[in-house]
Amino acid sequence: MQKSLLTGLLAIALPLAGCMQATLAPPSDASLTPRDRQLLAHAPYAQASVPEQYLRHVVDYSRKERPGSILVDTDARYLYYVLPDGKAIRYGVAVGEEAMAFSGVAQVGRMAEWPDWIPTAEIQARLGPYPARVPGGPANPLGARALYLYAGNKDTLYRIHGTNQPEYIGQAISSGCIRMRNEDVIDLYGRVKQGSMVVVLPPRAAAETGSRWRG
Repeated sequence: MQKSLLTGLLAIALPLAGCMQATLAPPSDASLTPRDRQLLAHAPYAQASVPEQYLRHVVDYSRKERPGSILVDTDARYLYYVLPDGKAIRYGVAVGEEAMAFSGVAQVGRMAEWPDWIPTAEIQARLGPYPARVPGGPANPLGARALYLYAGNKDTLYRIHGTNQPEYIGQAISSGCIRMRNEDVIDLYGRVKQGSMVVVLPPRAAAETGSRWRG
């Protein structure tokens, strides 16, 4: 990560919500595959009541990221998928706990449907023991889809992914990854292209004191 790029990112890490006009996006399951419908119909977790502000909305978008880009506002717990003509789709997310969150610019280096989860050594030491590989499915912590974030050609080990704990949307609770409701990550996955830019704004406290790319 170039220092000048990150410095510029920190300089423009301004609140987004104050200038947004939001319209609740109509619910749609058009992007669900037959497998999605089958697995989500038997999800082994309770359907959480997510506050309305974290449901999928179409909003005005005044920043300069290109259509097709993703921006994550860590403080507000929102992910934006940038549309043409000054609009974006805004999704509620869960983000990393402060000590484990990352910020910077990455690319979508890989994409997977109902991915297997391979816990890292750090996760095993801190939260395990887990199996070496957890098969994809509704009980899997990665949920229905995963976007793997790369810096150059290197996997940062951070992901945007679904969840088997939708009750935590809107909180800073994860081990650094960005969690979405499974229905929302399926919707996002159908829009994003491999290689798309992902911008993750740092918490504003970090922006004031300095930050660096983690990954």
